[in-house]
Amino acid sequence: MRFIAFEKVIPQINKLSLPGLETQLKMAPSFRENLLERFKEAQKSAKLAAVLALFYPSGTGETNLVLILRKVYKGIHSAQVGFPGGKPEIDDASLLDTALRETWEEIGVSSDKITVLRELTSIYIPPSNFQVHPFIGISNKQLKFKLQVSEVDAVIEVPLSDFLNDNYEVTSKILDANGTTHSVPAFKLKGQIVWGATAMVLVEIKTMLNLVLKK
Repeated sequence: MRFIAFEKVIPQINKLSLPGLETQLKMAPSFRENLLERFKEAQKSAKLAAVLALFYPSGTGETNLVLILRKVYKGIHSAQVGFPGGKPEIDDASLLDTALRETWEEIGVSSDKITVLRELTSIYIPPSNFQVHPFIGISNKQLKFKLQVSEVDAVIEVPLSDFLNDNYEVTSKILDANGTTHSVPAFKLKGQIVWGATAMVLVEIKTMLNLVLKK
């Protein structure tokens, strides 16, 4: 979809009720329920984080969504695909400020290039004990990315047409933190498997986009 058309339609998502947990669960791993039970007490003191789902025009004027591939490190989310984002810092006035600051730090896109549309349904990540608050935004600029090399291995520029194509929703084999193999619902975007909390946020966004783009 041409970005010039997309940016005229996308603000209509502000008129929609959030699809919420019911929709997110379409992309939930089968073992999530057990994890939620195990982390029931820990969730009460979950750490906060914020991420940004950012749409922007490609070099050819089509609509893209940016995701990032995280570095390999000794941690739960090593080498996973996600959104730019992270933990609040003391100078952040809000979680939205956190999402914007982290987007600047991780991929080099400054807040003055971004129009934030709304906050989405927050999601709890049991293994790392984070309550993540996602935001959706657009930039009407063609973006040049500058990676925070200590944390980000690559930028993944996902065409909107791929994201909305149901053929890119798959079932994939993954290893959990304990080394156990599971079959999980996922998106396959630009050759990358996107699962877990990121996929759960993505399916809420996709549901809302389908509503406004088909009007």
